[in-house]
Amino acid sequence: MSPTSTKGTSLEKKDRWSAGVTPYAEMGYYDADYQPKDTDILAAFRIVPQPGVDSIEAAAAVAGESSTATWTVVWTDRLTDHRHYQAKAYRVDPVPGTDQFIARIAYDIDLFEEGSIANLTSSIIGNVFGFKALRSLRLEDMRIPLHYVKTFQGPAHGIVMEREYLDKFGRPILGATVKPKLGLSAKNYGRVVYEALRGGLDFTKDDENINSQPFMRWRDRFGYVMEAVSKAEAATGEVKGSYMNVTAATMEDMYERAEYAKELGSIIIMIDLTVGYTAIQSMAKWARANGMILHLHRAGHGTYTRQKTHGVSFRVIAKWMRLAGVDHIHAGTVVGKLEGDPSTTKGFYDVLRDSQIPEDPRYGIFFDQDFGSMPGVMPVASGGIHAGQMHQLLHYLGEDVVLQFGGGTIGHPMGIAAGATANRVAVEAMIQARNEGKDYFQEGPDILEKAAKHCPELNAALQVWKDITFDFESTDTPDVLVTPSVGA
Repeated sequence: MSPTSTKGTSLEKKDRWSAGVTPYAEMGYYDADYQPKDTDILAAFRIVPQPGVDSIEAAAAVAGESSTATWTVVWTDRLTDHRHYQAKAYRVDPVPGTDQFIARIAYDIDLFEEGSIANLTSSIIGNVFGFKALRSLRLEDMRIPLHYVKTFQGPAHGIVMEREYLDKFGRPILGATVKPKLGLSAKNYGRVVYEALRGGLDFTKDDENINSQPFMRWRDRFGYVMEAVSKAEAATGEVKGSYMNVTAATMEDMYERAEYAKELGSIIIMIDLTVGYTAIQSMAKWARANGMILHLHRAGHGTYTRQKTHGVSFRVIAKWMRLAGVDHIHAGTVVGKLEGDPSTTKGFYDVLRDSQIPEDPRYGIFFDQDFGSMPGVMPVASGGIHAGQMHQLLHYLGEDVVLQFGGGTIGHPMGIAAGATANRVAVEAMIQARNEGKDYFQEGPDILEKAAKHCPELNAALQVWKDITFDFESTDTPDVLVTPSVGA
């Protein structure tokens, strides 16, 4: 790991303060006897060292370079309480059957600025992913202590308050992404919104890449969309909304667009993950101050969350975004067209919604996590889902979720409003079956077929999409699998 050696045990041990290069483990960045404090921030890294590099030295190097260390001894360590500020790798476990190791590292809370995702991430992932001595590195999970959680705003509103804003209880929220997401004129875009909302959906949304292009400038889209929302509310007597994507090149532009959405009467705005952590926190503060639900599209996350051995797990992004203060975030569908192992996705949803999340390797959860009184984030399921999967969606994702059927609404053979009606009838039939105590997961197809006898829109949806599945092996799965008991 050092310039003079690739193996931590190959250097002769020397005094901490002797000039030259000392292995990270010997400098105090590995301590197998360390007992993490309640206030420590904990991280679990998946490490694949280069051939010949000792796993403990690799873990110590990650701890060192993400806290106070550099490649050689520096005398200025004597000017600080260096032991206090050193991160400490305290446990390194091999992943059976692989060349991977899970390294757990503890960081003193004093290493981080209060209430800043930018500082937290700059510290934890800022430099270590470029180490030559590591073949790959992945941040799998973090334990954010309650002491640090309390320095963040958290969701601008949260699940409970959002349901009260919308006056919608006891079932998933239904939405749709306008398709095609690029190319429509503002007026035609508004027509799609109206048809979907009057047909039975609660929300429509902009997609991640619809901002203010030449074919449809943002101000025109906002005007036609809010006209459609108002007409749909009048036609149905229900609260409706459409996610106005205010993502833009500068914060000034984002605030301008958000203010205009508010002026038009919108209840929700949207931003993309690509705007960056500081911008996300800024918009979350604005949304809370202005009574606006904040939707976050996780645009770009797959570039660093999807692979098993390198990057950052989405469960970590989910924790960061809950702290940052978003009300919604896309979190996987299990049965749709996008990546989503059932166990891994359950872990994501638990992290977003629950106050207390216990360590559970079956779901990729490496630490107990306590969010205290911080509200939950509403997970959003979007990407290749349709009415015929409603029993699976409810089973895997639960009730506190936004189910977004883009193509599964707008691609309906009888039209957009019919697609919305099919989804609304399907979800209400499934919720009724669940509330009656039926095994809705096993009986789901029969429940849908029965409901379809009285709903031609649902019947058409089931016929056109009945054979559509997206069965591919997941790339991001937990290391621990559930072993069925005998006779189960």
